[in-house]
Amino acid sequence: MHLVPADRADRRTIDGHRVCDAIAAIGDAGHVRAWADRFSLLADPKRLALLLALHRTGPLAVSDLAIATGMNDPAVSQALRLLRAAGAVEGDKEGRVVRYRIVDPQVRQLLQHCAADGGRPGAR
Repeated sequence: MHLVPADRADRRTIDGHRVCDAIAAIGDAGHVRAWADRFSLLADPKRLALLLALHRTGPLAVSDLAIATGMNDPAVSQALRLLRAAGAVEGDKEGRVVRYRIVDPQVRQLLQHCAADGGRPGAR
């Protein structure tokens, strides 16, 4: 049980080798936190709808995203601010129009899996 931290080394295990495998699978706490933060972006249905629309169509303006998702412009802008702050999207300004696009490759990959089955959880 070489991977068990010292503060847990005195605890009794059932399958010690599997405990070490589980610790290795979990990995660095910072890495786990980064993925949890990424998943939290996708956990909100409205943000997920925005991301799916951008993933499927490419760059879109706030007003177009509002029409596509059924949200109002201020709600879309607020969600995009959060997604931009998290590094998931960026906006490209052309005159007075800003078109948003997905820039985080891991978010793009997660959306690929989400969109591949028509958005139905558990579908294969």
